[in-house]
Amino acid sequence: MKSLTEITIPEEVKFVIYKLRENGYEAYIVGGCVRDLLRKAEPEDWDVATNAEPEKIGKIFLRSFANNEFGTVTVQVQKSKFKNQNDKLKLKNEKIPKPEIMEIEITPYRIDEKYTDKRHPDEIKFAKTIEEDLARRDFTVNAIAMEIRKILSIEPTPLGQIYGKTAGGVYPGEKLEIKIVDPFNGQRDLKNKIIRAVGKPEERFSEDALRLMRAVRFATTLDSDKIWEIDKATKKAIQKNAHLLSFISKERIRDELMKIIMSSNGARGIETLRRLGLLKYIIPELEEGFGIEQNKHHIYQIYQHNLLSLEYAGRKNFSKYVRLAALLHDIAKPRTKEGEGLDATFYNHEISGAKMTIQILQNLRFSKKEIEKIVKLVRYHLFYYDAEEVGESSVRRLVREVEPENMNELIQLRICDRIGSAVPKAEPYRLRHLKYVIEKVSQDPISVKMLKIKGGDVIEFLKISPGPKIGQILDILLSGVLDKPKRNKKESLKKEIRELGKLKDEELSELAEKARQGIRKVEMKRDEMTKKKYWIT
Repeated sequence: MKSLTEITIPEEVKFVIYKLRENGYEAYIVGGCVRDLLRKAEPEDWDVATNAEPEKIGKIFLRSFANNEFGTVTVQVQKSKFKNQNDKLKLKNEKIPKPEIMEIEITPYRIDEKYTDKRHPDEIKFAKTIEEDLARRDFTVNAIAMEIRKILSIEPTPLGQIYGKTAGGVYPGEKLEIKIVDPFNGQRDLKNKIIRAVGKPEERFSEDALRLMRAVRFATTLDSDKIWEIDKATKKAIQKNAHLLSFISKERIRDELMKIIMSSNGARGIETLRRLGLLKYIIPELEEGFGIEQNKHHIYQIYQHNLLSLEYAGRKNFSKYVRLAALLHDIAKPRTKEGEGLDATFYNHEISGAKMTIQILQNLRFSKKEIEKIVKLVRYHLFYYDAEEVGESSVRRLVREVEPENMNELIQLRICDRIGSAVPKAEPYRLRHLKYVIEKVSQDPISVKMLKIKGGDVIEFLKISPGPKIGQILDILLSGVLDKPKRNKKESLKKEIRELGKLKDEELSELAEKARQGIRKVEMKRDEMTKKKYWIT
């Protein structure tokens, strides 16, 4: 863990603490930001706890607002433009950028009363000490407070300008005397990488049942290369109280699930949810594949295969759409399985899977746009492609069904599916060739439609009847535009048409043939470059 002498706290946070202390109140940095500071990670946000009540906080910080039932006040502080005095001198004669605003949440010490709905306290009471406040928190690693006991150097900073007078602050790099308040040995659990509930685990989970998932989420996400251990008593309480998850809104469950899935340990996080009895309250359909064998094309059971596909998606840092599709792409296999052993079949499981995916994602309150995209990936993940058998027209139909912007993620899903089936090569020649054909059929065709002038314009401008001459002139114009794109302007093209209209039929025909040869060369060159991009010969 980080030494206290190495900890850097933003000037804006120091300012908030200084102002509270200046007005006679205690102030501690608390929660996830302390946990992250101690484990050498960058905090995502900053929380402060104080013995000042909400109305007092509002009087100290004029730019603040409170719109919740827990007494939390959000203070808006102008971000400092300067890291130190030298930066201030450097920027003295330069244009200073528009100030950014940083939001810091300040919450009075509180004690939460009974949680009837397993989500919100029936009543909150303000506490007197930081220790009482920490006792209501979820896990020991989140129940640590940090006090700046002494600011050894105070200098005027731009932050005070918000409040109409100069306020004290400290530039990063100056020394702070810091005290850690850790009544539940959270530092020990941080060091040993253990998730442990504060106090009695069952009480913590009955207060807010989402903590059942949060335990898994913290165990999954706090390290990129391993999953943390969940304390034995905490684990037992999760298993006993898993049913309480049904009290939690689907939106909150979805958000926790996505944090797990988007981590590098997402697959192990899903398996932890299953082992603790939580998965059946989130995506029960996924558990249907547990212990179900596949056929001669797969060495893994259905559930294992889905997790391995997700694992690869996480390893390659694919999008949330690919990760969810990787987890759900074979969701219908248990329900479509016919026969046993090596010759078992799963006919149309991709179609049934798309329908099941709609229900699963709607239940978890995903947006319509997200659902449509993920369902398309699941529906078409079994697309067939062989360079010698499937023509460009078939690829065009696939692109039309899936939509061009989703094709790259569909191929990524196919790669996840392959790796999840223990195929050693993620992207064989066949998939590279498909990428090449997709790009080829998606490119705008090289044709006279690219010109800023049309056949009707040629007829009207030269006062001639429709005939082969019109096409010849357009081909010549296109060849010139491909060589020099700046020539594709209506007025410039009109001048060329005037000159071409003076030529004899034989001369025009000869020029048109040369132009068509030049167009074919451009097409071939573009095709060669596309092939090269995907290592296609």
